[in-house]
Amino acid sequence: MDQVPGSPQEPQDARGDDGLPGCYRHPDRPTGIRCTRCDRPICPECMVSASVGFQCPDCVRGGSGTGHAPRASVPRTIAGGTIAANPRLITMILMGINIAVFIAMTLDDGRLLGDLVMLGRTPPGYLPEGVAEGQWYRLVTAMFLHQQFAHIAFNMLSLWWLGPPLEAALGRLRFIALYLLAGLGGSALSYLLAAPSQPSLGASGAIFGLLGATAVLLRRLNYDMKPVLILLGLNLAFTFLWPHIAWQAHVGGLIVGASVAFGMVHAPRDRRTLVQGATCAVALLAIAAVVWVRTLQLVG
Repeated sequence: MDQVPGSPQEPQDARGDDGLPGCYRHPDRPTGIRCTRCDRPICPECMVSASVGFQCPDCVRGGSGTGHAPRASVPRTIAGGTIAANPRLITMILMGINIAVFIAMTLDDGRLLGDLVMLGRTPPGYLPEGVAEGQWYRLVTAMFLHQQFAHIAFNMLSLWWLGPPLEAALGRLRFIALYLLAGLGGSALSYLLAAPSQPSLGASGAIFGLLGATAVLLRRLNYDMKPVLILLGLNLAFTFLWPHIAWQAHVGGLIVGASVAFGMVHAPRDRRTLVQGATCAVALLAIAAVVWVRTLQLVG
């Protein structure tokens, strides 16, 4: 039996009243656009922008059309990270961890603070504890500690302001690495320069690291740096002029955060992963070296 043009037996090239074929996925939608790879008609909903013309979803899933792997054409951030649908996810998780730890410490009447705070070594006659006694975890746990409501409120506000733009620009994995390395940098410098028995809460070290990374990113994008430089200057002034502030954690986090961010956003595209990985590795090795040297000083 002969087929009648536009009948259900010919859905892919079904013709509308205006003579245009129907989309291969939505036959009821006439379109004059065809996939540049398979030549099937595609409606606006199915069009995927390509270097030349448009491609259909099936061809995009099957390959990039450039001779490279399908993921080679996936949009990337300035640092080479994958663009996420929610650029605030990691920021919100970090905020949740900080808030949860603060609530746990509050309900525990501060006893938990003594077990998690950054502490080099207790003086003779006290229960031996601290990083020098092998409690390396304190370098990490101190990154999520706040003792007062005003302290955590300021840091969480700063994290919410600085985190999402950096997370969007770097990608999730690089943002996590930046945050953790900056926090560890703050803990390490506190361990090196502060009195061994002086407890330190290093959450602000990670925040200062994000502040330094923001300055590096804005410089890389040629944006106006005056606002972030003013904010950085005010925070540094507050760090050194206000009593009972662990300035070592602030400065350590700032140095490491800015250094890691520089390596991430200035890495050459053809060696991006190698340079970024090396930057993080060097930062981690420098932190480990500082901790090792200080430990030898305290136990030697």
